[in-house]
Amino acid sequence: MKNSAIKKLTGIVVFFMATAGLFAQANFAGNWALNESKSNFGGGPMRMAATSLAVTQAPNLLTVESTMPGRDGGEMKTTAKYTLDGKVSENPMFNTTRKSTATWSADKTALTIVSTMTFDMGGETREMKTTETWKLSEGGKVLLIESVRPGRDGGEMKTTAAYDKK
Repeated sequence: MKNSAIKKLTGIVVFFMATAGLFAQANFAGNWALNESKSNFGGGPMRMAATSLAVTQAPNLLTVESTMPGRDGGEMKTTAKYTLDGKVSENPMFNTTRKSTATWSADKTALTIVSTMTFDMGGETREMKTTETWKLSEGGKVLLIESVRPGRDGGEMKTTAAYDKK
């Protein structure tokens, strides 16, 4: 009888531990440094990738401070905030607003951010849509950001930026 109760208790504990892992979402918080050797920029210029990221994550908000090389040789920093509830977030970018929607994968291990920017070019209004998928690898030590954006030839440009946790 005592043995049966221990088996039931053990089974319950194992069940709750296993199901807790099913509902845990990836946590991208931390300071991240670009690892060029693990990245794939699809033959395009690397200048679109931030050299470092400082990410904070709350239950419903992802804040990303990106550092990129500036045109004058200095650093350019931008901050973007994304709600994690599927609602549209608006972030200023250059002379326009970047509208983004962040959604979790079914297993909560990947976050997809779909962004749209509208801008004027040569008197015409144009729209640019990008999709970023954030994933952790190597036990949370590497952040992979897979991006899809329009290419110059009219096709898609796919890149993967890999960041090592500092």
